[in-house]
Amino acid sequence: MGLTFASLIMTQQPAIFVGLMMRSYSFVTDVGLPDIWVMDPKVQFVDDIKPLQDTKLFRVRGVSGVDWAMPMYKGMIKARLADGTFQTCNVIGLDDATLIGGPPVMLEGRLEDLRRADSVIVDIDGARDKLARPSKDPAGKPVPLKVGDTLELNDRRAVVVGIAKTTRTFQSQPVVYTTYSRATLYAPRERKLLSFVLVKARPGQEVHALTRRIRETTGLAAYTQAEFEELTVNYFLKNTGIPINFGMSVTLGFIVGAAIAGQTFYNFTLENIRQFGVLKAMGAGNGTLLGMILLQATLVGMVGYGLGVGLTSLFGWSMRNTILAFKFPWQLLVFSGLGVTLICVFSALLSIRKVIKLEPAIVFKG
Repeated sequence: MGLTFASLIMTQQPAIFVGLMMRSYSFVTDVGLPDIWVMDPKVQFVDDIKPLQDTKLFRVRGVSGVDWAMPMYKGMIKARLADGTFQTCNVIGLDDATLIGGPPVMLEGRLEDLRRADSVIVDIDGARDKLARPSKDPAGKPVPLKVGDTLELNDRRAVVVGIAKTTRTFQSQPVVYTTYSRATLYAPRERKLLSFVLVKARPGQEVHALTRRIRETTGLAAYTQAEFEELTVNYFLKNTGIPINFGMSVTLGFIVGAAIAGQTFYNFTLENIRQFGVLKAMGAGNGTLLGMILLQATLVGMVGYGLGVGLTSLFGWSMRNTILAFKFPWQLLVFSGLGVTLICVFSALLSIRKVIKLEPAIVFKG
């Protein structure tokens, strides 16, 4: 039970942590198509928007090796719902001509429908939850937003023309897609509104070389998709308490598991110390007794590790349709396996020390 608890904590908590970190850059992953993201040099992570002048787009397009460069708006805008309440939404403005950067999966409607007047596309999680219309029955469930419904974004009419499937973001705000020109009308008036420039490298062009060229030519920050994701993760690791909180949980799980397993295994040895003494008196060497203890520790470790990992997998499967962030890569299996191995070694060493110092004469003592 001690090893099962330790294995469970050392896989479940890191899996939630990994899920949270992946959500921090999920927007970048969903866009996918561009090779390079260009932005203000002071941007620290994907939601740290520092707008650019629209003329920067043409400077990027003029860099040698760029196949195409498209504008993107990203900002937080309040939506007024049917019952008069407000909900902050993550509004994404796509290039009017190409619609590059749109949602990865369309569940209802078409991406091309964004070219219709006042049209927007809403993600399915936001449509079902935070943007849902209140039920006519006070005790009833909210009615999910559907195609044809309307919203108000910054006092402007928005008609839902599609429902999309997107990866949940770190803040889990509803995601609303529209065209770039329409997004600039929804957004509060500012002198600069261009959030990102999405760049595709020409065929045969080395992406990292093009990234350096854009930085040198324009003075802007340019990152590949992987670099932008890493920048975002590093910001959350350095500037939030998330790693410390989850790290403490994993550490406590390891300590408690080691204490329980070590004490239980040692007590088992003490209870059977006479049997070990009999074996020694019959001629069994320290190597044989050592092998017995290690075999016991190995079997207990495998069972405890398997139960802990199995419970973690069951937990992740049961939470798959909830807001909880959970990602279980194979590296966590190795991490928890090493942790359980260390606990088993610690527990076995306590017993091994007792058995090696054991005198066979204990059998004849009262």
